[in-house]
Amino acid sequence: MAEAVVVEGRADEAPAGRFGRLRRRRRNAALYALVALTAAFYAAYSLMRLRAFRASSYDLVIFDQAVRSYSRFGAPVAMVKGVHNGFGPGFSVLGDHFSPILALLAPLYWIHDGPGTLLVAQAVLFALAIVPIRRYAQRRLGGAAASCVAAAYALSWPVAEALAFDFHEVAFVPVLSALMIERYDAGRRGQAAAAALALLLVKEDMGLLVAGFGLFLLTRHDEHGERSERGRDRRAGLACVAVGLAATWVCSRLAIAAFGGDNDYYWAYGSLGPDLPHAAVHALTNPWDVVSVLGTPPAKVGTMALLVLPLLLLPLASPLTLTALPLLAERMLASRFDNWWEPRFHYNAFIIAVLVLASVDGAVRLRERLKGRLRGRSLRLPAALPAAGLLAASAVCVPFFAFAHLADPALWARNDRARAAAAVAARIPDGALVESANVIGPALSGRARVLLWDGQPRQAPWVVADVQRLEFPFRTVQEQRDRVGALIAAGYREVYRANGYVVLHRDGPDPW
Repeated sequence: MAEAVVVEGRADEAPAGRFGRLRRRRRNAALYALVALTAAFYAAYSLMRLRAFRASSYDLVIFDQAVRSYSRFGAPVAMVKGVHNGFGPGFSVLGDHFSPILALLAPLYWIHDGPGTLLVAQAVLFALAIVPIRRYAQRRLGGAAASCVAAAYALSWPVAEALAFDFHEVAFVPVLSALMIERYDAGRRGQAAAAALALLLVKEDMGLLVAGFGLFLLTRHDEHGERSERGRDRRAGLACVAVGLAATWVCSRLAIAAFGGDNDYYWAYGSLGPDLPHAAVHALTNPWDVVSVLGTPPAKVGTMALLVLPLLLLPLASPLTLTALPLLAERMLASRFDNWWEPRFHYNAFIIAVLVLASVDGAVRLRERLKGRLRGRSLRLPAALPAAGLLAASAVCVPFFAFAHLADPALWARNDRARAAAAVAARIPDGALVESANVIGPALSGRARVLLWDGQPRQAPWVVADVQRLEFPFRTVQEQRDRVGALIAAGYREVYRANGYVVLHRDGPDPW
């Protein structure tokens, strides 16, 4: 006689009364302890990278300068970004990405002024997403399974890669996107709407994430028996789609230009058309070209596979995945900016919380289908099984992504190269204007005015160069050496050299 397999479980609600309150307190204490430990781990990892000179001016110094400007009640000016990209030293980062939510971090600079503050804030924000993720999983799979899901998110490779690439506005997205979904699921629609509106302040394309959530809500009308409930979901879905798309257009086409940016700076869809209207027409009339772009280069397919394979393909069983699809398509339809579709960098962290929640929803849906087909059979499996699988898969991925750097002794104790970097940084006077090699800039940003050392003459009194290892934005080490030679020929003199780093100085007025 064949035996069927059924997965047990619903969320284990705490009983009422004194013992129920005690159980809830213990559960909440365990949850907040997990958040605190995760935040401490993330912060320690990020600060060790900063101390080991593994952070970069692009992008940590950009955000450091912008938030420092906010903390002094000014516009979010990032000289390093404006000068390098030709916008001028007074360039506001709101003209690059519309991210006014960064102003919330400004008061932290009254406590500690420096890029380390951003790294700690990012660690806390990433860890806070554990709260809504666990609560969502608790309602569906029970307490033990919810803890596994939360831990799977904490170890996920998109979060690891985001932490390894300094600081970005993405720090706000996992917690806000998870809150938007979890609060709506809990029936707290006002709180969900507040989270969705906050997302629109994170980046100009976050409206796509909100619109994707609206698409998901439009699929929910068949899941509820009450007509009023179906109507509320439909209205909320239509509102999210309309507001999300409108916000994306306004922020991308109006707000960025209003703050001195170039609307077309990030247009990366040349294979489909020179602008959005032409690209849309091309996509509608030549849909196979869209499919081709999604798989060209093949690295795009690899990244999309990496997003769902460690999640055991469970997001594919959930319509909640619709929430992430518009934002994912924005990257995968691009034909330039290779970093958009690579597993490295921070871009995949924009959707990881959504995909983890979709995994939970997918596991529940598959469980219900299995129960329906195999009703009355004897063999049962615990509800925590798929969640434990998610945690195991995340743990297996750890050695292949950024957290593997924790095994590098040079991350824990400075090697000769890092000690040399600290020595050259110490040669720059406080308040000086300095053109800095990419990895040295974060060590100077809290006390000096940092520009990126590149191939253009900036006339800064101080230059910190690297003639040993390739530094962004140069293409070869020889270019870097040639640049140092050109600076010396232009009147700079070498005042210090150590382990490939060179400090140059010239007398004369400060140009800015």
